[in-house]
Amino acid sequence: MMSSSLGSDFWIMAQVRQSNQEGTPAMVIHKGDPDRGSLLLKINLLGPGCQVLSQTRDIDGNLAWLAANKGELMEERDADEYIGRAIKRDPDVWVIEFEDKSGTNPFGGEIL
Repeated sequence: MMSSSLGSDFWIMAQVRQSNQEGTPAMVIHKGDPDRGSLLLKINLLGPGCQVLSQTRDIDGNLAWLAANKGELMEERDADEYIGRAIKRDPDVWVIEFEDKSGTNPFGGEIL
């Protein structure tokens, strides 16, 4: 899944660059399919834990996210294990990690 008609790689890498320029460290953990890969986010809150979000769409087709672990923060080790299992299921998925104490999702969209 991607935004409008942009390929996944262009859309994702543009957001990674923008986040880094704005002072929020962002890094590609796993490169997925350049055209149609979906997105998994690891948002590291640098202390309290990590939130893992999977890209989806809401009923109207807008970008939305499904939170792993019932929306509860995860230990970084657990988040990494979750991500590893997701990559095994879908090697085309992109995984991006953000380090942000506020837990902000730079891609926006509602968490379902």
